[in-house]
Amino acid sequence: MSHLFSPFRLRELTFKNRVFVSPMCQYSSDDGLPTDWHLVHLGSRAVGGAALVMVEATAVSPEGRISPWDSGIWSAGHASAFSRITRFVREQGSVPAIQLAHAGRKASTHRPWLGGKPITPDQGGWQPIAPSALAFDVGHPVPREMTARDFDLLLQQFTDSTKWSLDGGFQVVELHMAHGYLLHEFLSPLSNRRQDEYGGSLENRMRLPLRVAKAVREIWPAPWPVFVRISATDWAEGGWDLDQSVTFSSELKRLDVDLIDCSSGALVPHVRIPVGPGFQAPFAETIRHAAKIATGAVGMITEPRQAEEIIASGKADVVLLARELLRDPYWPLHAAAELGDDIAWPEQYGRAKAR
Repeated sequence: MSHLFSPFRLRELTFKNRVFVSPMCQYSSDDGLPTDWHLVHLGSRAVGGAALVMVEATAVSPEGRISPWDSGIWSAGHASAFSRITRFVREQGSVPAIQLAHAGRKASTHRPWLGGKPITPDQGGWQPIAPSALAFDVGHPVPREMTARDFDLLLQQFTDSTKWSLDGGFQVVELHMAHGYLLHEFLSPLSNRRQDEYGGSLENRMRLPLRVAKAVREIWPAPWPVFVRISATDWAEGGWDLDQSVTFSSELKRLDVDLIDCSSGALVPHVRIPVGPGFQAPFAETIRHAAKIATGAVGMITEPRQAEEIIASGKADVVLLARELLRDPYWPLHAAAELGDDIAWPEQYGRAKAR
């Protein structure tokens, strides 16, 4: 058997292979509620053989959404709506996961295919919040700087959403601390200019993200894993970088976080990123070895042998695929065949399996 299709165990949860579905915003929710689109979108990837299927960035409050059409989980109704999806994913032998998020200063925007620009309150939007009153870009609103009261509310929102996620049938929770959203905004000195205990030094900038991780880990069942997605670098001078990511990942490990999902960028606009096949895998490798924690590699992973090399060489423990799984929901089944592995297909599709 290939390394890519070998089982992977975290805590008491065993994943049937190392191919995970990366969270991908669909901008198709109704008041944060998943729709039939999400059932088919996520269910197809479970049928296609991925070991873990993760729901898109799911906001812990209405104001935490990237757009009014984003997924959310802040009530029993949201948990109930997700339970239909998680049940189907588990029936296919995959693990259902959810990424909990708050968009911070990048909240209140339009759907990408309608331009993705900020929308005003009279258009159904709202004023974003952030560590500091710094707009994301020209044409974006200046966010309201968060207060101590906001911190307490945010922690309550994350813990409540964690409980709703359990009620919704999820077995893995990932905390979104990447891509320029709220918790990443606290980490980076480019977006965090606070003068209190939540800004300035690395210890202070990590304070709120670590408080959130600690609170969620205390609620999430001990047999099940907690992941954190980070941007390993801002790709910008004076910003968050790989050395700080190693330190932060080590602190997360001390809080019993199980895996670091290693992405990069998106904190500030107009930076040059050397995008290419597997360009973020070296971040996963460095953090895996330096912080001694399991990692996931994500970004421009498209070919089966490329994914196999990442796992076999020890760069990461799993690969997370996004666009390639949009192109081909059954990529794991096809990848296994290319690597010479004989893995089970859904019985309903058995007649199409190559003999």
